[in-house]
Amino acid sequence: MAKIGVFVGTIYGNALAVAEEAQQILGQQGHEVEIFEDATLAQWQQYLQQVVLVITSTTGQGDLPDNIEPLYADLNDKLGYQPDLRYGVIALGDSSYDTFCGGGRTFDKLLQEHKAKRVGEVLLIDAIEVVEPEVFAQNWIETWGTLL
Repeated sequence: MAKIGVFVGTIYGNALAVAEEAQQILGQQGHEVEIFEDATLAQWQQYLQQVVLVITSTTGQGDLPDNIEPLYADLNDKLGYQPDLRYGVIALGDSSYDTFCGGGRTFDKLLQEHKAKRVGEVLLIDAIEVVEPEVFAQNWIETWGTLL
């Protein structure tokens, strides 16, 4: 089973609720899961040979929430190439904006550029259509966990 770091970018708590659901489901599958809300580069680096799940909402003009922005900047400016990292992304957003799920898409693009290996497709959760994102994400999380 995998050691998974769940890195959360949240404003109102929806992404954290999804992360807690993921921790429960993946834990039941036998994975070792830890959630990071205000993650540091050092915490991320503990998972470079493991698995990361990024769960983030989107703010402003497709931006990342303040609590995950410093990690993103450090990954971009200080870390770079991560070929042994396997990861997944759950992006939360509002489809009434042109920058729908921009936070998650931005993180995915950065990890792709750094040659990390995405497991599965990015899950996009639309606040317009989904009242309980943690419930909506359950099937994706269960499937993703079996791909590891």
